[in-house]
Amino acid sequence: MLSARFLHPKSIAVFGGREAKKVIEQCEAVGFTGEIWPVHPKHAEISGRKTYRSVAELPSSPDAAYIAVNRNLSIQIVAELAARDAGGVVCYATGFSESGEDGKELEQQLLKAAGNMPLLGPNCYGFLNYIQGAMMWPDQQGGRQVDRGVALITMSSNIAFNLTMQRRGLPISYLVSLGNRLKFDLQDAITTFAEQDEVTAIGLYVEGITDPRAFQEAAEVARQFGKPIVALKSGHSEVASQVVMSHTAALSGSDELIDALFERSGVARVNSLETLIETLKLLHVHGPLRGARIGAMSTSGGDMTILADAISETELSLAPLSDSGAIALKQVVHERMAVGNPLDYQLFDWGNQERLQITYEAFMNDGFDLAISMLDLPREDRCDASDWQSAEYAFIEASKNTQYPTAVMSTVSDNLPEPLALRLIDRGIVPLNGIQAAVPAIEAAARIGQLWARNWTTELILPSVPTGLSGEQIIDEASAKAALAKHGLAIPSSRIVKTEEEGIAAAEALGYPVVIKALGIAHKTDVGGVRLNLTSPASVADAVSEMRLLAKDVLVEKMVTGAVTELIVGVSRDEQFGLHLVVGAGGIMVELLKDSRPLLLPTSRSEIEAALRSLKTSSLLFGFRGREEADLEAVIDAVMAIAAYAQEHASSLIELDVNPLMVLPKGQGVVAADALIRKSPALPHAEQAVRETADKEQA
Repeated sequence: MLSARFLHPKSIAVFGGREAKKVIEQCEAVGFTGEIWPVHPKHAEISGRKTYRSVAELPSSPDAAYIAVNRNLSIQIVAELAARDAGGVVCYATGFSESGEDGKELEQQLLKAAGNMPLLGPNCYGFLNYIQGAMMWPDQQGGRQVDRGVALITMSSNIAFNLTMQRRGLPISYLVSLGNRLKFDLQDAITTFAEQDEVTAIGLYVEGITDPRAFQEAAEVARQFGKPIVALKSGHSEVASQVVMSHTAALSGSDELIDALFERSGVARVNSLETLIETLKLLHVHGPLRGARIGAMSTSGGDMTILADAISETELSLAPLSDSGAIALKQVVHERMAVGNPLDYQLFDWGNQERLQITYEAFMNDGFDLAISMLDLPREDRCDASDWQSAEYAFIEASKNTQYPTAVMSTVSDNLPEPLALRLIDRGIVPLNGIQAAVPAIEAAARIGQLWARNWTTELILPSVPTGLSGEQIIDEASAKAALAKHGLAIPSSRIVKTEEEGIAAAEALGYPVVIKALGIAHKTDVGGVRLNLTSPASVADAVSEMRLLAKDVLVEKMVTGAVTELIVGVSRDEQFGLHLVVGAGGIMVELLKDSRPLLLPTSRSEIEAALRSLKTSSLLFGFRGREEADLEAVIDAVMAIAAYAQEHASSLIELDVNPLMVLPKGQGVVAADALIRKSPALPHAEQAVRETADKEQA
């Protein structure tokens, strides 16, 4: 974490030339009142301030230092500052781990030089403290000093720069660019800013998450402090594991696991910088929304049509007016107006602040989770906006007389200028710029409210410890099923045979119809290693004879019939996330539909049910077109059994597939028709790491 001394410095030392001068200029521009000490071996002054020749000449130990010199000299200065017990440093230099092996070695030298001293970077712009005006930043920035606002955490210095230049009224309290994250990573930044009283919400721009478990812990700290998090995750990763042996790895990409992590952590994900800004404004003013019922009004039916179309693509709803709300509106609006939600109040009262206020109050007091007034101002450089003031003032006054969250939204982002946005925020109204960015922002704020309101669990995901897995062992289907059955998974009755005669005897004992399979082959269907629905001794003998050409052992199994649908339940291993579950449409539909959802481990029955209901093919579980309803509870039991096996073998399991899981009608259960397990000998240190993590949690 950044120490309070570093984040809120009273003295700043700056090292370097051009970038150091920029740090001084930005501190002065925003209003920093502490000491600034330029350090340069040749210049007598920088930006009109006396310079010091070295760390040793500084008047005292600085609370914060900005180092903008080459990488080798940076290491030396960091060591000298650490020796003087400085509060912390920003290392601007590049050429460390991002540049190759030589840079990685230098980065380790930098880490050693810093010792216990906080260090941000290297390869980063630094941080901005708009509360006190401490601009640890080597460039221009577009923010202003504030009393409170959102914190921004980015993995791109240029994105950080761009965010400071927004003209949408977003108040920023702190901003940090993480760089190489040598000592200060994403989770540290979240925790640091969550604990600051001046922070109202936290916005993230992330390109990857190196420690998902630590992220979840930090997000929980933020939730406990009442600081909602919204994230823009860039890039869509390739499939986490390209393993031809099973379908599970091909179904669970890292980007989907990020979504699952955000869900588990109560974080909303957005898809653009514009929506990130709009969401943060909403969270700053109102916090997470308690629901998704939206009310909207405008003088234009066109505005309302565009807004309604945008809302229809989300989980938000334009809820109908209550009977009492409709009656209240009819009493105050023009007789030719039709009342409803959205409300087109036309131009009958335009310019009449008193009449507009009465209309607004009647509409906004119908209990919406967010009440919106559409308002697009004309260009200030060519037009006169005075006719729009009555609508602005009426809405501000009406908002004082409602207990529900309110917003002003422009249809086009340019049509809500920053001065108006700042006036609205000061009065507890959120300004939203442009329908296309604002509607998903509202959905994100409502999503956080929904996640925070659930039956919250702080159970952490499994640690992604380095297992050092090497080599592999494929567990044949019969053994895999037997292992899973010990954890409660239902499997068909079966026998292993070696001859046609043994096959016939097994089929007679199990009862027809049966399935014959070649054991020890991963994708049996692809090589003709499966014969289904055999109903006679002759057909069994022929099938066993064929299978003996592919494998020495043959599995005879009671065939499962009457399934409502087929699912795949698997476990895969990701480099960052470790073991995780995947549920989806199974059987031959796996590659065709690619309909699946990941689940982080450990999971819960409610998470499993939510994942199943989110599948595109979920209707097959609930009586699609008159079919029988599936045994949902048995499906959840089966997934929990597979999860239990995975957690018990976390140090050695590479992947697991149950495909298909035959789902029978309600009350009849499920049966695992096929299973595959790949394991690796667990190294002692991996097992030890898993045990140590469990011991810590129990303590």
